[in-house]
Amino acid sequence: MSEEQVKEVPPSTSTVSTYSKDTPAGRPDTDGLAAVFVPSELFDLAASTTIRKGAGIVGYGNPDGSLTVYFEANRFDDSSLHKWENKARKAYERMVAGAPTVSKAKIDAKMLDQVGMIDGRGINVKQLGMLQNWLQLSGASDTAPEQAIVLWKIK
Repeated sequence: MSEEQVKEVPPSTSTVSTYSKDTPAGRPDTDGLAAVFVPSELFDLAASTTIRKGAGIVGYGNPDGSLTVYFEANRFDDSSLHKWENKARKAYERMVAGAPTVSKAKIDAKMLDQVGMIDGRGINVKQLGMLQNWLQLSGASDTAPEQAIVLWKIK
């Protein structure tokens, strides 16, 4: 096959990259769709004064190519926020409510990797290995979800 006949293969539709066509844009309404993130290799966790180890990070894309994220790291050791999915859900609930919080940041998209999606029904982690690596790096492997899809219990 000649070089002219070789065609680039497009990325798989199951691959999720930061601020791609898969990243929701704009703050979602109640129960709306948002992205789930972990820090990328470019994020300096040691120097961060915002996002802490093991945090659940959710957010959306902005028109300028940046991301707005909400995060929860359970800084005050609330037992109901031990599991990562509960941290992500807490951050999501703050985001959709537009609640005032210091656990919010506008960040360069290359500092985070999108690993899944979250909405009012649950979380779909499409890059479970990347999430597990983030939690292992954070010393929080025991907080990882048992499976890639976490559904909220309907009251």
